[in-house]
Amino acid sequence: MEEEYLTVSQVNAYINKKLKMDVNLRNIYIKGEISNYKTYPSGHSYFTLKDENSQIPAVMFKGRKASLKFKPENGMKVIIKGKIEVYERDGKYQLYASTITEDGIGNLHVAFEQLKKKLKAEGLFDEEHKKEIPKYPRRIGVVTARTGAAIRDIITTIEKRYPYCEILVFSTLVQGDQAAPQIVRKIKYAQQFDIDTLIVGRGGGSIEDLWPFNEEIVARAIYECEIPVISAVGHEIDFTISDFVADARAPTPTGAGMIAVPDASEVKYKMSQLTGRLNKNITDLVTQNRTKLTHISQKQILKDPESIYEIKGMHLDNLVTKLDFTSKNIIGENKNRLLHLKNKNVLKNPQEIIKMKREPYLRNVDKLNVLNPLLTLKRGYTLAKVEGKVVSSAKDVKSGDELDVEFNDGAINTRVI
Repeated sequence: MEEEYLTVSQVNAYINKKLKMDVNLRNIYIKGEISNYKTYPSGHSYFTLKDENSQIPAVMFKGRKASLKFKPENGMKVIIKGKIEVYERDGKYQLYASTITEDGIGNLHVAFEQLKKKLKAEGLFDEEHKKEIPKYPRRIGVVTARTGAAIRDIITTIEKRYPYCEILVFSTLVQGDQAAPQIVRKIKYAQQFDIDTLIVGRGGGSIEDLWPFNEEIVARAIYECEIPVISAVGHEIDFTISDFVADARAPTPTGAGMIAVPDASEVKYKMSQLTGRLNKNITDLVTQNRTKLTHISQKQILKDPESIYEIKGMHLDNLVTKLDFTSKNIIGENKNRLLHLKNKNVLKNPQEIIKMKREPYLRNVDKLNVLNPLLTLKRGYTLAKVEGKVVSSAKDVKSGDELDVEFNDGAINTRVI
């Protein structure tokens, strides 16, 4: 009997069919830790789910991932709902995940912490990006549901505290899957109006109800808004991503109204105080100037202004007198000096002076000629030197000395024998 053989593909298909027929593997919950998590350009994510003793390959397709509120990461402990089938091409079974839940922590909480960490790292929460909330706004915009307690609280608070401000309401959904995109559109639309401050928020609710204000698109719309934004979401204990990225956070919608506008009664009181201080300062200034004016008006210079010119005229007369006296003294002194110079002998008989100076000069010249050794040489005498010193006696010379003898017309060198 000839044996019947199966192909590998047939075997894998048979095993896969058996697995699909197993009800327990069609809708299974598995708890474990994610590792080797990787998302491909197709959008599908592949990873390994493991525990202390074993592991199983897993995949989550792009369409299933759209329902996730957080991003799976390596090391996360999760609970996965899905099915077990064989991937026939490779001949291995794997887990096909339909939902992933953080083990012990809600998915929304995980998504909140992940987005908060991401936006903080990008600098969207930094104080340097916060815009100052105007103190005395003319027009305030509110992005929230047109009906509900939140809008009533905001309008009531603003009208009570500061009735001089106009309020524009930009109605939007504040919960549900369509809320986040609509909130973004209304934030952008509000910037077309001349608004000083924009309040974005809603009343209290569960984390699911408040979730649109934890969406990344809403956070970025608030950050990019050119109008200063006050976030007013939920109750005082509720915190959303919008609170961190907004220019100011209000604990409640009522609190947003209190932050957005001043208290008119306090403004009036401050204005009253400033008016009183201004009046007092003006009164004091007028009094000081009146006193100065009285003091100036009593000065002699204003009573008899001609006295100024009289005193100045006296000073001028004194200066003219001094100038005349000084000039005459200088001229007189210079005349006397000139007369004295004219009377000196040097000007009357300069030849006599030259003669008097010449005779002593000639006598000194004669003396120098007498003492001049060159004249002695002309008369036939010589001058002997040893090592530059004049020899005046034969005793000053010894055998072997070099003797320099100078004549009138030259010199010779000789050695003593």
